[in-house]
Amino acid sequence: MLVLGTTNQGKVRELVDLLAPFGIPCRSLAGLAGAVDVEETGDTFAANAALKATGQAVALGAWVLAEDSGLVVPALGGAPGIHSARFSGPAGGAGRDVVDARNNALLLERLAGLDGRDRAAHYACHAALADPSGRVVATSHGTCGGMIATSAAGAGGFGYDPLFVVPEYHRTFGELASDVKALVSHRGRALRALIPAIVRHLAAAS
Repeated sequence: MLVLGTTNQGKVRELVDLLAPFGIPCRSLAGLAGAVDVEETGDTFAANAALKATGQAVALGAWVLAEDSGLVVPALGGAPGIHSARFSGPAGGAGRDVVDARNNALLLERLAGLDGRDRAAHYACHAALADPSGRVVATSHGTCGGMIATSAAGAGGFGYDPLFVVPEYHRTFGELASDVKALVSHRGRALRALIPAIVRHLAAAS
């Protein structure tokens, strides 16, 4: 069994869909006894992915796949970056949809008056696989370039997806079908690069 080191249901759906064709049984941290809160103290996506994978693996004594991802906007000095999920501040008890809407509103506010290349952005994802002892045995990363729209479009995806335009499709992640997004997204690219290692290690452990 592979534990997905997240309770974010949007991420869980994407990860499960990516792993399903390979017959890898997995579950999220939601409701999992023994799961811990891992403080994301790293200063990079890679560092936080490793922290989450190793922390949960040791606590659960299980194989854990964790990832850290976010939106990077050069015109904002790389923000929201590793703070993407809390760009507008702590959740303060608000639901994920409310926080996403708040983050998107702040992003549009910060980019107001900018156009063209100044609205360029990319999504980045770093993933880490840890064994039950907490040792990271494989890592990967993926990116997806795009632009930030001036208004939201589409009800799909989560986070900044309704604002993130993929130039090749002239659509936001919020408008793209989930299978199309999986092909081009940062998370899809990072996970596909890691799947051979996941299959190899879990097969050897079974």
